[in-house]
Order: sequence, then structure tokens, then C-alpha cells
Amino acid sequence: MAATSQSLLSPAPPSLPRARLALSAHRAVALRRRPAFPAVAAASTSMASSESDEKKESKLWGGRFEEGVTDAVERFTESISYDWQLYKYDIMGSKAHASMLAAQGLITTGDRDIILEGLDQIEKQIQDGKFEWRKDREDVHMNIEAALIERVGEPAKKLHTARSRNDQIVTDLRLWCRDAIDKILIRIKQFQVSLVLLASKYVDLIVPGYTHLQRAQPVLLPHLLLSYVEQLERDAGRLIDCRERVNFCPLGACALAGTGLPIDRFKTAKDLNFTAPMKNSIDAVSDRDFVLEFLAANSIAAVHLSRIGEEWVLWASEEFGFLTPSDSVSTGSSIMPQKKNPDPMELVRGKSARVIGDLMTVLVLCKGLPQAYNRDLQEDKEPLFDSVKAILGMLEVCSEFAQNISFNSKRIQSSLPAGYLDATTLADYLVKKGVPFRTSHEIVGRCVALCVSKNCQLTELEMNDLKAVHPVFERDVYAYLGVENAVNKFISYGSTGSEQVKKQLEDWRVQLGINP
Repeated sequence: MAATSQSLLSPAPPSLPRARLALSAHRAVALRRRPAFPAVAAASTSMASSESDEKKESKLWGGRFEEGVTDAVERFTESISYDWQLYKYDIMGSKAHASMLAAQGLITTGDRDIILEGLDQIEKQIQDGKFEWRKDREDVHMNIEAALIERVGEPAKKLHTARSRNDQIVTDLRLWCRDAIDKILIRIKQFQVSLVLLASKYVDLIVPGYTHLQRAQPVLLPHLLLSYVEQLERDAGRLIDCRERVNFCPLGACALAGTGLPIDRFKTAKDLNFTAPMKNSIDAVSDRDFVLEFLAANSIAAVHLSRIGEEWVLWASEEFGFLTPSDSVSTGSSIMPQKKNPDPMELVRGKSARVIGDLMTVLVLCKGLPQAYNRDLQEDKEPLFDSVKAILGMLEVCSEFAQNISFNSKRIQSSLPAGYLDATTLADYLVKKGVPFRTSHEIVGRCVALCVSKNCQLTELEMNDLKAVHPVFERDVYAYLGVENAVNKFISYGSTGSEQVKKQLEDWRVQLGINP
């Protein structure tokens, strides 16, 4: 072996270490033993391409090409494995396009009717699960168009008049996003309703409010739950705003420059229920702002859901014990028999990461693209589909969880004395007595320090103790101490005071159409 190794190696410089010589010899032997894959692979690839070329049909764009793409290129560039989900919208767009072509005299009404009937048949075939999706036809557009040509012949070859896949795909995608947004809005409202109904069961339950995850002030549980409802309402508002910008029609922009044929883009836009056609054909085919905006709105919503998930996971722990999920929304452990885990909310927290990641993917995808269309944009669909699927699932399971949890009132009430939650209300008392707030803050701080030294609560301080801190205190101070008194003293708009929270609850019942 040593002799063989030496014969394959060039003479080494005198300074080359012995270890490197040995390693070089080892690599040389490995190379000698390695099969001649490159040459064999090249021959087999060429043969596979030749054989597959004989079986493959000509591409609809293949007129100027003398040979077909390799199997590797075909596998790498296809998108039918995921964009088949756009078939409904592709057929919808094709029907509107065919009708417009006939209205403009670019095809006959007879050809239009043949095309429309053929598209109906293909759509039914897809819905019945009988349509053959072919990877050699690359994408949803080519699959449907080629199938239409097979089915109805020459009239189908006229369908792509004054249209490119560039404007076709972005039309499909806008139509898909429009429907996806509507579905998400329904799920958001369902979760809001679940939260309002949950809040209505615990109208008077006081819970610790936290800042920095440290006890801060007492709040009513419905007030906390309605804070989630407010976040979700903003999520809905962002999606509604996004939908308005989604709803413009790129069809007829063609590859990028429009067309010299007398098409009517306003008719197509109207037939597809778009607000109007997009004004600039270059922008029409290259714009993915609507995808980014949609993904951004989903990401913000996912962050809100993740925060709810985090809070409820914490509250379900033994350390808090504030809520108990029912068995129907809990899971167990494969090794620890006692475990009951709030896994759905943990996964809500976890799936927010992929929704945010989907946004990052498309942001980076778009950042370096010159105008107009680039094939890179094929990669926008999987993150978009994933984001929508994730957010729909997260909203659904959050609604289920909210409908199947109970709050442990006794445990919560027993925890309320800790943390001096009424301290800020005590400062408000002093302000009402004419003491400047900064001075009030300092006085109450000393009262808290006294409680710490005496191992007691503010409510347990005697009047002599309070007077020793500051002479301004009177007997009426006790109407401000204790969490119940503290909550009842809140009167500002939107606060946690009982009357304010009841009003908030009623407003949301009306807005969401919940019967009393």
C-alpha cells in the first residue's frame, strides 16, 4: 500500500510535515479506490435526458429550443408540487380573460364557450381528485392550459393571447390572498367571541396585574381578557387594510410591457371583483408588496397569539395555578403519568416563529430583485401558504382553548395579598389630599418598607404606623387599601374599574353581535 501511495504522490517539499505526507498518501489511496463517478454520471445523465426527452411532450414555450431540460433542472424548477393549490383562481382568471378576449373580438364567442366549458370540466376533475398533475408541465398554469388543449383542441391555444405567466401568477396569488384574508378574519372574530364569553363568566374576579413579570396593580380578569380582544381587533384592521391593497388586478400586464392588442383590462378587473386594474404594467408583474404586507400582518397577529399562549402556559403551571385547561385541550407525558400539559398553547407560541420566519424569507427574497419579474418570485408561495395555514390553525386552537379553560378563583384570591398591589392607589389617596405625586410616591414607598419590616400588608398597618410615616393620613385611607377597594377606585376611561370594564364588555358584545 505504501508503494502504491508513493507512486501517486508528487515529491513533497522537504519542509512538509510527516503528518501531512501521511494524510496526503491516505487521500491518494482513497482517490485511487473511488469509482469514476463523474464520467459514469455524465453518461447516465445524458442517457436519462435522451430517454426522457422522447417521452416528454414539448413545452408550451419550447419553440426556440432544440433540446429539453434535464431531469435535474425539471425537478428543481417545477412548482406544481405546491402551486396546484391556486387552481381555482387560475381557472377563475382564465375564464375572465377568455370572456374579455371574446368581448374585444380577439377570439370568437364560439371559441370562448368551448374554452369556458373545458375549464369547467377540468375544475370538476380536479375537485373529484381525478386530474393528473404533471411535473413536466412545471406549474399550475401550464398543467391546466395543456390539459385544456388536450380536451378542446385549437380554441384552447388562443387562451394565452395577451397574457403571460408573469401576470397570470400574480393574479392568481392576489385572488388567493383575498380569500385567505377573509378566512383569517372569520377566525379572529371567533377567537374574540370566545374571549368575550370567557370574560363574561368572571365579571368580578380580580387578578394580579404584572409589569416586568412582577406584581404591579390589581385588575379585573375581564379587563385583561379584553386587552387580547383589542389586540386581535388591530390584527383584523391590518388585514382589512392589506386586503384593500391586494384587490387590484394585474391581469393584462403580460410579461411586463403590456400588449399591442386591444384588450379591456377594466372589464377583466370588474369580472374578477377587483377594485381596478393596476396602473403600471411593470409594477403589476413585479410587485410582491401585498405578500409582504400580508405576511407582516400575520406575523404581528402571531406575536399576539404567542403572548397569550405564554401567559396561559404560565398561569396553568403549579407555581401560578390560576387556570386549569380541560382534558380536551391538554396532553400527557409518555413517561410521567401525572402530567397534564397545555400543549396547544405551547405550540401556538412555537408556531409564531415559523410565521415570522415566513415573513423574513420573502423579505430577503425580494430585497435584491431588479424590475420586473424574476423567477426568484416563484419562492414566495410556500412561505405564504405556510403562514396562512399556521395562523388559521393558531387562531382555531386558541378559540378551542379559551372555550375549555376555567380560572381558579380561590387560588387567585388567596394570592392577591402578596405584592402590595394597592400601593399605587394609596399614592392616589395622598394626591387627593394635596400631596404632590413625587412626594406621595416617596411616602408610600416608606409605608411599603415598613410593611416589609413588619411582615404585613398595607391594610394591616395601624393608623399610628401611617401617621408615623406622614401626618396627612386619616381614617378614610382604609377605603383605598385592599385590592377590592383599589379596583373600585379606578374611574378613568379604559381603566380596570368595575364600571369601566362592564362598559367595555357591553361594547364588545354589541360589536361582535353577541346576545346578552
